[in-house]
Amino acid sequence: MKKSLTKFLKNAKAIGVGLFLVYYSYTKFTPEQLDEIAFYFKKADYTFIVLSVFLSLVSHIIRAIRWNLLLEPVGYKPSVINNFMAISVAYLMNMFIPKSGEISRGIVLDKYEKVPFDKGFGTIISERVVDLVFLMAFTALALFLEFDDLYAFLTEIINPSKLILVFGALLAFGIIFLLFLNYSKSKLTQKIKQFLLGLKDGVFSIFKMKKKFSFIIQTFLIWGLYLLSFYTAMYALEDTASIPIGTVIIAFVVGSFAFAFTNSGFGSYPFFVAAILAVFGVAETAGTAFGWIVWTSNISSIIIFGGLSFLFLPIYNKAKS
Repeated sequence: MKKSLTKFLKNAKAIGVGLFLVYYSYTKFTPEQLDEIAFYFKKADYTFIVLSVFLSLVSHIIRAIRWNLLLEPVGYKPSVINNFMAISVAYLMNMFIPKSGEISRGIVLDKYEKVPFDKGFGTIISERVVDLVFLMAFTALALFLEFDDLYAFLTEIINPSKLILVFGALLAFGIIFLLFLNYSKSKLTQKIKQFLLGLKDGVFSIFKMKKKFSFIIQTFLIWGLYLLSFYTAMYALEDTASIPIGTVIIAFVVGSFAFAFTNSGFGSYPFFVAAILAVFGVAETAGTAFGWIVWTSNISSIIIFGGLSFLFLPIYNKAKS
C-alpha cells in the first residue's frame, strides 16, 4: 500500500509540475499575446509537422531493428514487428509513469517472444546507455557552438550546487548498495544477485555483437533522424524557419532533456523550448506555439501507435503461432 501511494505521489508530482508550467507559461502572456499564439497555430504549415512525425516514426522502426543486434548475443531474435510494438507501448507508458516504458518493453518481449525479462531489460539498459552517450555528445556540440548563452540559460534554471549534491548522494547510495550485496547472505540478496547477473548479460551484449558496425550506423541514423525531425518541424512557422543550425541543435538538446526526464515533456517541453529559443532572439509567443505544435504532434503519434500496438500485439502473435 505504501509503495503504491509513493508511486502515485511521484507521478502526481511530475504531472503537477507540468500543470504548473502550463499555467505559468500562459499567465505571463497578455490577451493579445495569447491571440498571437493562436494565430501561429492557425498559420503553421502542418505538411512539415507530418513529415517531422514520419521521420520520428522511421527512427522507431530502426530502433526496433537495432534491438535485435543486442538480443542476438544472448540467444534471441524476436520479430521486428513485436520489437516495434513493444517500443510503441513503452513510449505510451512513459506518458503516464516516467521510465516505466523500459519495464513494459521487457515484459512485452518476455510474454510474446519468450525473452527472459532480466536479459531483455539488460539490453534495454545497454541501449539507454548508448542513447545517453549520444545525447551528451549533442550537448557537448551545443555547448561548443553557443557556450556563453547556453551556460547562462542552464545555470538560471538549474542550481549547480544542488546538482552536485544529488550526484554525490546517488554515488554514496550506490556504494552502500554494492557493499550490502557483497556481504549479505539473505535470500533476498541472492535473488537480487541472480537478477543482476541476467541483467549483466543483456547490458554487456553490446560487446558481444558480431555486427558492431551495423549497430553504430543504425544508432547514428536514429539520432540523425531525431535531429532531422526537429529541424523539419522548424519550417512549420516562418519565425523559426530561418534559425541557424547551431540554435536548432541547442533547442533539440533542451527539448530532448525535457522529454526524457519528465512525463514525456508534459508542460516542460514547450516551456523550455520556448525559453531557449527566446535566448536566441525568437519571439516567446512564436517559440511557445512551436513547442506546443511539436509536442502535441509527437504525443498524438505516440498515443496512436502505442494504442494500436496494445490492440494488435495479441492479435498478431496469435496469428503468428
